[in-house]
Amino acid sequence: MEKVNQKKNFLKGIIVENPVLVGLLGCCPTLATTTSIESAIGMALLFLLVLMGSNVLISLLRKVIPAEVKIPAYIVIIATFVTIVKMLCEAFLPELYSTLGVFISLIVVNCIILGRAEAYASKNGPLSSLVDALGMSVGFALALLIMAVIREFLGTGGFTFGKIFTFIPLVEWTPLKTYAIPMLIQSPGGFLTLACVLAVIQYHKNHKAEKEIRAEKARIEELKKAKLAKMAEAAKTETKTVKEAA
Repeated sequence: MEKVNQKKNFLKGIIVENPVLVGLLGCCPTLATTTSIESAIGMALLFLLVLMGSNVLISLLRKVIPAEVKIPAYIVIIATFVTIVKMLCEAFLPELYSTLGVFISLIVVNCIILGRAEAYASKNGPLSSLVDALGMSVGFALALLIMAVIREFLGTGGFTFGKIFTFIPLVEWTPLKTYAIPMLIQSPGGFLTLACVLAVIQYHKNHKAEKEIRAEKARIEELKKAKLAKMAEAAKTETKTVKEAA
């Protein structure tokens, strides 16, 4: 088992290797389930359970599964956890089950889960695979929540809680209902919101890169000035020595 920094392993999935905002993976459930904060949280929780379970089990069986059938074996393992999660959701959270619908079953073919199984769980121990699953799940949840907050607030004019998670009181807060943009909670709105979020992230990356380039250029200029000053001082000392010798 490779020795890894668990904190770094966890954080990479949230920021550096965010599956949606950086890798552009899992865009289908991201666009489909971010019409409200509650549905986004529900999908994130189901995704977390499946990814944690599949990552740990695949890691435990990584030396047993033959290389020739590893992908079909991974899909069977993932499908098993999806079935369990789907049945639990239908039994205890029927409103969430009805809202997410087919997208719960489609977790089986979610490229994030299969990708982590192939790229990480099959090469590392259970603990590292669990931490990796947690980091990727938090990163996925973060992307869903960013999208859901924007789409629900601008698309409905506010937020509603307790409609899907019926075990909490129903609360509606719609201060901008008159100015709502219904298109944002439809399919075109999902693509538009994702494009805007990615544009902001890219702008921040470009700004940061330009700042680093400017800082590097300034450092190089300082080094040049220091070197020229040193050369001038050396030349002055040499001239003074020659004069004294003469």
